[in-house]
Amino acid sequence: MSVHFIGAGPGAADLITVRGRDILERSPVCLYAGSTVAKEVLAWCPPHARLVDTAPLDLDAIEAEYVAAHAAGLDVARLHSGDLSIYSALAEQIRRLEKHGIPYTLTPGVPAFAAAAASLGRELTVPEVAQSLVLTRISGRASKMPEGETLAAFAATGTTLAIHLAVQALDRIERELLPFYGPDCPAAIVFRASWPDERIVRTTLGALAGSIEGLEISRSALVLVGPALGGGDFAESALYRPDYVRQFRGGGTK
Repeated sequence: MSVHFIGAGPGAADLITVRGRDILERSPVCLYAGSTVAKEVLAWCPPHARLVDTAPLDLDAIEAEYVAAHAAGLDVARLHSGDLSIYSALAEQIRRLEKHGIPYTLTPGVPAFAAAAASLGRELTVPEVAQSLVLTRISGRASKMPEGETLAAFAATGTTLAIHLAVQALDRIERELLPFYGPDCPAAIVFRASWPDERIVRTTLGALAGSIEGLEISRSALVLVGPALGGGDFAESALYRPDYVRQFRGGGTK
């Protein structure tokens, strides 16, 4: 018996990985975050699988489900939205599984920032404009940000920022980032990327705070800020130039 943590992807049911789908098809128990995982993903579960929506459960109740399945010798598919590596509450669940000696596996998923970039039709790292991507959030009721992990600290790099769970603080984001990026820096808000009701707001940093007034956009939106979002004029990478020598292609001078 194992608990199989699966990144279900950002929303669209067909963005789950093949590996994740295959695990779902053979798992007699499925725990899923019903508030963020599309119900269509559950269609991959066996017909008589035990389906448990963990949205109303606390961590003790989720742990009890794992322990009961382990005692019965039943594999568990545990679905989280997006990818497991960020903001998934995975670490605390693993710690409890290890306490009980329950084995587990991790299957990555398509993260929200990747789906948002696809919806925007943009690469988030553009040659000589931005070559890093900062995934961050702001302090909330669930957990505080560690000291030193501030918007200003990340903004000092001038690179692309993907700010999660922060759409309720657009005025703060605008205020703290303006000294580093300026008012004309491209920004975007992507709400429920890849879902049928996806909404995209393209704006600038200087207009960010008022950009969603009157729109029904909640905390599940992702805020993106950075010059790479603008596309336009930038230096092309040397990678595909005729004279660029690399392992799989000859060329001119190095």
